[in-house]
Amino acid sequence: ELWSVYRLRIVSVPTNRKLRRKELAERIYATADAKWQAIVEIIRGLHSQSRPVLVGTRSVASSEVLSRLLDDAGLAHQVLNARQHELEAEIIKQAGQQGVITVATNMAGRGTDIRLGEGVDELGGLHVIISERHEAGRIDRQLSGRCARQGDPGSQQAILSLEDELYTRYFPSGLARLLPGRHRKTGALGPVWLWRSVTRLSQHIAEREDARIRRGLMKLDESLGDILAFSGRPE
Repeated sequence: ELWSVYRLRIVSVPTNRKLRRKELAERIYATADAKWQAIVEIIRGLHSQSRPVLVGTRSVASSEVLSRLLDDAGLAHQVLNARQHELEAEIIKQAGQQGVITVATNMAGRGTDIRLGEGVDELGGLHVIISERHEAGRIDRQLSGRCARQGDPGSQQAILSLEDELYTRYFPSGLARLLPGRHRKTGALGPVWLWRSVTRLSQHIAEREDARIRRGLMKLDESLGDILAFSGRPE
């Protein structure tokens, strides 16, 4: 798109230090309730190891749903969304300390590095949970990039549901019944490779539609520019 619009070539810049991020197999559940319960259990397990956890949500409402569930589970945490904007940098700065649980909307805290606390490196670093995929895979990658920065260890995992907006908009609702059943231990729908393909296809459709809208706006802007140029400078 950058080439077709601006004739700009793309250069891939390697990371400053060797990437040590571990990408765990994503899970997808039939309902949002099952997804949130699975996320709470994953957080509980990591918290028992004193590992810091950062959960990214797409909306303020989702962050508050998860916050209530964590309260019910007795897991102390910090919530970072539009309502804590004054404390944003400080909250995100502490997200790499031992045992800290942070729930944040995906755009919150960008621009502030999450530095690992003492001993966190040996524990495996910061773990990032993606609770819902975006239409643009770029935003998902930005969230994953909050962990394992500058050669630090870290891991990320996507925990999703068929009720997430990406699937309700771009995935046929009846098709899920034709797919294989649940994993007997995790309760997630399988197999993993199939859901990754579904996710990528859904994001591809959404990204193409967004690109089409951007090109349409550009052509409209050019047309308006031609009209204004033809009419001459206003008095």
